[in-house]
Amino acid sequence: MSPSSNPTPTIPALATLPRHPYIDAAGQVAPNLQSCIGVYAIFDAAEVLQYIGYSRDIRLSLQQHLVRCPNECVSYAVVSIDRPDRPWLQAIQAQWIAEVGAIPIGNAQERARWEQAIDVRPLMSVAEAEALATADPLQQPKLLKQVARRVEADILKQLHQRSLRETLVFNPKLKESGRLDLKS
Repeated sequence: MSPSSNPTPTIPALATLPRHPYIDAAGQVAPNLQSCIGVYAIFDAAEVLQYIGYSRDIRLSLQQHLVRCPNECVSYAVVSIDRPDRPWLQAIQAQWIAEVGAIPIGNAQERARWEQAIDVRPLMSVAEAEALATADPLQQPKLLKQVARRVEADILKQLHQRSLRETLVFNPKLKESGRLDLKS
């Protein structure tokens, strides 16, 4: 569906779109959506809508959400378009939110969790927090990187238990600041 090919394109109702498993039978996340532009809706195991987003690379966005909110990412619905058109993508997002009658939690009070890099500081053990608090400023990036690597390993372990088989690469530069996000 492309807004440029039809002067008044119809936005499909979210309820009419097929749901796709977040991790497919081959253990991958939406391999056919790499570099695709569009709007997507993410659902949890109870089929409760968690987040509606739009992206220039739907696959990468879905992967980012999976590492940030692994328990909530169970299935998704998607509409792709041919060319970037932010107003059109926003119109689809707005119509889907209106259709469900409420703003999904990931677009409201948990927006930062869904859209921002993972901050590993709140996930530190007591020993890690004490070590960071007493470390000199030159050692702090090294300690944060160690915590980030531990949290990354925990996330990847959880995803592999869910049958993820593809390799996800985290941005190494963010780890020294205590943040985790996939490399784009």
